[in-house]
Amino acid sequence: MGDALAVEDQRSILSARSVAPEPDTITKLVKRCRALILRLLPVEVEVSDISDATSSIITPEVIEAFGQCGGDFGECIPFCLLRAKATFMKEAYANPADYDENLCRATAAECLARRIVHNLPVDRLESVMSTRYRYRESDGDESAPTSALETAIDQHCTIFLSSSEAQHVVNSLWVGDWVQKNNENMDIDYVPYERSETNSFWDHLNPERLSVPRYQSYFRIIVWLIFLFIYSQSVQSPLDVVDPARNWDWAEVVLYTMAVAFLLEEIVKMVKIVRIAPRPMLAFGFWTIVNFLTDGLLLSAFALRIAGLSLDPSKDDQASTLHFRSFQLLACVAPLIWMKLLTVFDGYKTVGSLQVVVTRMLRESTIFFILLAIMAIGFVQSLYALDAADGETGGTGLVINNLIQALLGSPDFESPSERFGYPFGLIIFYAWNFISTIILVNVLIALFGSAYQDVTDNETDEYLMFFAHKTIDLIRAPDSYVYPAPFNLIEAVFIAPLEWVLPKEWYITLNRYVMSTIFFLPLTIIALFESQISHTRNERVRAYFSGPPPDEEGDPKIEDPSVDETEGVISKVKFEDLIKVFPDTALTEGALVQREIKALKKQLENLEKLVEGKKK
Repeated sequence: MGDALAVEDQRSILSARSVAPEPDTITKLVKRCRALILRLLPVEVEVSDISDATSSIITPEVIEAFGQCGGDFGECIPFCLLRAKATFMKEAYANPADYDENLCRATAAECLARRIVHNLPVDRLESVMSTRYRYRESDGDESAPTSALETAIDQHCTIFLSSSEAQHVVNSLWVGDWVQKNNENMDIDYVPYERSETNSFWDHLNPERLSVPRYQSYFRIIVWLIFLFIYSQSVQSPLDVVDPARNWDWAEVVLYTMAVAFLLEEIVKMVKIVRIAPRPMLAFGFWTIVNFLTDGLLLSAFALRIAGLSLDPSKDDQASTLHFRSFQLLACVAPLIWMKLLTVFDGYKTVGSLQVVVTRMLRESTIFFILLAIMAIGFVQSLYALDAADGETGGTGLVINNLIQALLGSPDFESPSERFGYPFGLIIFYAWNFISTIILVNVLIALFGSAYQDVTDNETDEYLMFFAHKTIDLIRAPDSYVYPAPFNLIEAVFIAPLEWVLPKEWYITLNRYVMSTIFFLPLTIIALFESQISHTRNERVRAYFSGPPPDEEGDPKIEDPSVDETEGVISKVKFEDLIKVFPDTALTEGALVQREIKALKKQLENLEKLVEGKKK
């Protein structure tokens, strides 16, 4: 092998997968990748020495060796390397003494997966990134099927997902150039959209295009803006507590109907992801929690509203109270609804990075709330006992209220002196203020600062990771016919029950006709956009990835183009003479190291000669 691998050789290091590997085969390949990485990194090294593009550890020879370790199952190697990273990180958390060593090995596995995928041609990316595999878990059971792209998202692999190849797959899925297709194993593959190369309007008028992540995102944004308008109409003035039935207007009906649709959509999505995700907690993200809180509060307000209507306000004062509480609870949903507007602008890097920072801060603050909860239980019990010592007690509500006010910076020192048995209650209250506001709050600030620094130092990669997660989240739970909320109620009530009655062909035809009717306007806009605007743009993108024509500048084979110098000479120095001073960057890292060693040996010999000369 020469000093550098040719591009053609690099692209052929993965053999095409001939047969679908069994879970035991995938497990063995993961173990083989682990053994190779352990041999490559028997001791701890700096993480930067692994992840740098000029790494002397992840050399082209090492990349080729890992690419060939899969034999006939070469396309599984990126997935197996990412699985190997997961096992190394599991060992790192289980054994803190070897955390740094396993972190280096996990980083090496991710970097190797990225370099191998980088050397693949574009036409093999969809197979390598989308094929779902099963493996043996630690308890011997088969895992849920998952792909290399989904595994990278689950493990927050910023190095892998920030590569141009991974982003090419993500962007192709986002705009709908690649679509999901069920194979014979009832798994999914990413395949090119056959009609994307035509500019015919009728070819693009397809109800299935509503499942494209980009169009799903835009449609949901429009629906949420409509929902925000309806909510504002419902809470613009207090309702009539004397006769609640008079205020049951159209806005309130639409509001609660949409709330039920949103909640149904979240539940169905969560159930599907829990069934296919390797870890159930992956189904619960920041916005999932916000959505459940929003829908839960809205349905609670609806339940109080119905309970109030079931009573006679002229005979029972409880009806007016329930009606008023319903309006109060409805008003408390406003911050959560307006918070969702952040998702409208998360396509911009700044807003998307802000969401990553907030999510990371909330995750890092878990240790703060655990410590706070443990300490708070002890202080609540102590103050409650002191309050009840004289036979009179204000209840735990009074104690908790005082502790929370102290935590938020407004302590009431008179209440502990008067109610909690002076001086003991005041001493306990002083201790709570010192521990919570001076120690724990500063720990929280430090955690927030660390989370913010981690994200901003790697802002671009974190945003690309966020964008990949957002794209795959919209299509990870496969659904042949996407009815976005609130139209999913039509599917749940009228369409889905017929799946068990009608033949498969009839059920497909029914869904196409229903979707074409309900979503005629958005589907028409999508067809016009794809046939008249996006088609031309896709041609430019394909031309970009296929490379410039050989007669254009930018061809690496052109070294010194001939120029018609009618006005003068552009350079009197030959091209060969100009490049003599350039460093030989085509050398591999091993060759560069050997050259540096030779240079150091030569310098050492010169020093020895100089010392001998001085002695003489």
